[in-house]
Amino acid sequence: MQIKYEDPQAVEEFIQSMAADLKEKISKFDIDSVMMLGIHTGGYWVAEKLHQELQLPSTLGSLNISFYRDDFTNMGLHPEVKPSEIPHDIEDKHIILVDDVLYTGRTVRAALNEIFDYGRPASVIFAALVDRNEQELPICSEVTGVTINLSKGQQIKLSGPEPLVLKKIAEKE
Repeated sequence: MQIKYEDPQAVEEFIQSMAADLKEKISKFDIDSVMMLGIHTGGYWVAEKLHQELQLPSTLGSLNISFYRDDFTNMGLHPEVKPSEIPHDIEDKHIILVDDVLYTGRTVRAALNEIFDYGRPASVIFAALVDRNEQELPICSEVTGVTINLSKGQQIKLSGPEPLVLKKIAEKE
């Protein structure tokens, strides 16, 4: 698929598509049992838009998975690490976990570990704005805004929060 980079309208269209898919997926649940969590930072920005579109009654939560990453010992503590904000008990809730870019799957694995430290949800639906289709772990998004394939040495980044735009950047050698 051809993506229009640096175009807020393109991101908005992806989010609208995701919202429609999520509405269908959560229609079988009691809406009061549905809770959305966005992964800090870009995933939270996308989750804010989805949460508003879906008109979920529960408060939007955020996950900061810094302490759960498998490369934490290599990266060290980022000076701006903030705690996760999970505003409700997640026991038996249907969680919508949102991130901006699914790449290796390691961020999602870390987020799931943190979620289960707070309790046992009834289910987890993972939604990603962008799926790079390059997972290293057996993790996939159930709801995706767009799937892309990048050339070696390229990255994609969501900038925001207003407006949300996707940027393609070259990795530094």
